[in-house]
This record gives sequence, C-alpha cells and structure tokens, in this order.
Amino acid sequence: MFERLWTPWRLAYVSGGDESRGCIFCAALHDDDATPLILFRGPSCFVILNLFPYNNGHLMVVPNRHVASLGDTTADERAELMDLTRHAEAALTEAYAPHGMNMGINLGKPAGAGVPGHLHMHVVPRWSGDTNFMTVVGQTRVLPEELPATAEKLRPIFERLSLSR
Repeated sequence: MFERLWTPWRLAYVSGGDESRGCIFCAALHDDDATPLILFRGPSCFVILNLFPYNNGHLMVVPNRHVASLGDTTADERAELMDLTRHAEAALTEAYAPHGMNMGINLGKPAGAGVPGHLHMHVVPRWSGDTNFMTVVGQTRVLPEELPATAEKLRPIFERLSLSR
C-alpha cells in the first residue's frame, strides 16, 4: 500500500497559484520558459499542453488574443480554434490511440473554467478504465509520461498536419 505519493510538480496547482501575475495563456505566448509546452503556433491560435493534465496528452487550443467568450472572437479565430481542435484529435489519435476524447470549453468559474478570462478548448484523450483509485480516493492523477516526452511526441505531428492545411 502507498504511504506517500510524491508529486512536487503539482504544488503550484494545489496552492492556487498567483492570479495577480496575469493570464497564464498570454504569459505563455511571450515566455521562453513556456515554449516547451507549446505544440503549435498559428496566426490566431496556439496549442499548448495542460501543465496539470487529466490524462497523458491533455492539451488546450487557445486564441492568441485575450478573449473571454466565443462571442468575443473573430471569424478567423473561431475557424482556427476548430481547425486546430481537429488537428489535436488527429494528433492524439495517431500518437496515443485513445478509445475516446473529451473536448470542451468552460466559460466562467461556475462552469469550471480555471482561467475564466481567456477562452480555451480542452482536448483530453480517454481510455476505457482510465479512472483509477488514485483519482477517486486520492484526488490525484497518475500519468506514466512526463510533459516533455508528450511534447516531443506530439509537436512533429502538429507540424506535419499544419502543412496539409
């Protein structure tokens, strides 16, 4: 039986983070330290790995511009958001062969948005039986792959898919 599960990388998440530093997505676009998490940059949207994933391959498609809702987006932003979501589905299917996927946008804190001021689409690969006792009992996710390995696997697929646009 486990006595301890060491997950120091989750400290920033469980301690609530510092919202006074601004939007994490806007910062990621201009921060070299976040670059390893960014899988693809398009003219109006980018694809980034979730730093606190629900499953391996959990990524987000995010408008470059700080907008809070779909109603605030331009036609080009909406088109690229969906195009990159389609690429995300294809890339995750190729890399991980998931049994299904969750895709969604949470608008506002009451709807579960962790970053309520900047619209983003979650794309989460799912496998039959991927919920285990750690999630249910310990409220902790167990992921067998580190984020840099996930990025290394997905980035070339996104590059290839973007060339076929």
